[in-house]
Amino acid sequence: MRPPPRPSSARAPASLREPRMQPVRRMKPSAMSKRKLRESSGESAECISQVQKILRERFCHHCAAGKLFGMEQQYRHLLELLRRTTVHGESNSALVIGPRGSGKSALLNHVLKDLREMEQVRENLLEVHLNGLLQTNDNVALKEITRQLQLENVVGDKVFGSFAENLAFLLEALRKGDRTSSCPVLFVLDEFDLFVHHKNQSLLYNLFDISQSAQTPVTVIGLTCRQDILELLEKRVKSRFSHRQIYLMNSFDFKQYMKIFKKQLSLPAEFPDESFAQKWNNNVQHLSEDKTVQGVLQRLFQHTKDLRSLHSLLMLASSAVTVHHPLLTAADLQEASRQHSTDSKANIVHGLSVLEICLIIAMKHLNEVYDGEPFNFQMVYNEFQKFIQRKAHSMYNFEKPVVMKAFEHLLQLELVQPLERPSARAQREFLLLRLLLDSSQIMDALQVYPNCPTDVKQWATSSLSWL
Repeated sequence: MRPPPRPSSARAPASLREPRMQPVRRMKPSAMSKRKLRESSGESAECISQVQKILRERFCHHCAAGKLFGMEQQYRHLLELLRRTTVHGESNSALVIGPRGSGKSALLNHVLKDLREMEQVRENLLEVHLNGLLQTNDNVALKEITRQLQLENVVGDKVFGSFAENLAFLLEALRKGDRTSSCPVLFVLDEFDLFVHHKNQSLLYNLFDISQSAQTPVTVIGLTCRQDILELLEKRVKSRFSHRQIYLMNSFDFKQYMKIFKKQLSLPAEFPDESFAQKWNNNVQHLSEDKTVQGVLQRLFQHTKDLRSLHSLLMLASSAVTVHHPLLTAADLQEASRQHSTDSKANIVHGLSVLEICLIIAMKHLNEVYDGEPFNFQMVYNEFQKFIQRKAHSMYNFEKPVVMKAFEHLLQLELVQPLERPSARAQREFLLLRLLLDSSQIMDALQVYPNCPTDVKQWATSSLSWL
């Protein structure tokens, strides 16, 4: 007999049953994945730190490791000049002339760095760096020369009859034991044109005179932005100068300017993390092709071609780089350009009171009516009173002493400048003054001035119809 049929309620074999759906459980990250996450974030932080260090050295300092752009010929000339001093003991003098930001200090630092790496030179060259802004007279300069040559103990309490005797004693003290040879000395005079104003130009005369003699190998390098510097030298000083002049001019076009932009932002091949460096450099390439970035750089290039301004812009942009924002964007460069072009005087206007703003607008009107002629406080006060009479419902009529106090505050902020030094007997109301803001600066500041009354803005623009 056949067995009875299996009831429907009986369970089927496990092989024929449909698999039951198990609830999905969210797996917690393991300790190993957490450790990997921390290590990767630590590595990215280290990369960002290295990037910021490299860019700061390029942009904030006259870094000798950076590439020189358009100065190859001047570099070879200056390097050969200093090499002959250190190797052969020749004395020379030269002037490096160029506008501010043209790379004079960067060129010299680059030459000195390469010079120190030569086997023949090593530490055979002594350097003395002077600056016309700091060493304002010959006595201060002589003390600085003594300090940098580390000869304070040699000089002691000795008294010298003249500057020349003192300098000659210092150089004599540098001679070696055989008394026949001495270390070559390089004198670098930054802001060279300011040394011209020293009494009798004694420092320049003695340095150039020693560089012409065969006793001590001395080279004098002057850095200046004055094109007419030779005309400022005395006849006796000029006769001892070698008349070597190295000129630096930013002669590159915008295409070369874009190449400089890419080179200055790119990471070097020896960067520790190759993958990050490649990603960074690819991003820099994309930025150079972006129309927005090209527009920002075009405006800066048309304003000034010096690389110092470009470095300032790139430094502001690179300060936005963080672990959470590891790559530069076009928006970063736009914001850096806005900060770079911000007018400091316009920022001062943002913090003025409404009364002080009204006085500036009154001076603006006087400049337009009288074609830039100087004015005095009484004229400004009368112009302000005309506005009060027309708009009495929106402005409180300040007393004259209060207005005078506000005007003196503008003088302290140097937004207004007197044409001559005021005397004790002169009346302040009639002192001739000149406004140091132009119309565009005033109007731009008013656009962003917080809670500026509408009547005041209308008063500022009303004079435009008079032009």
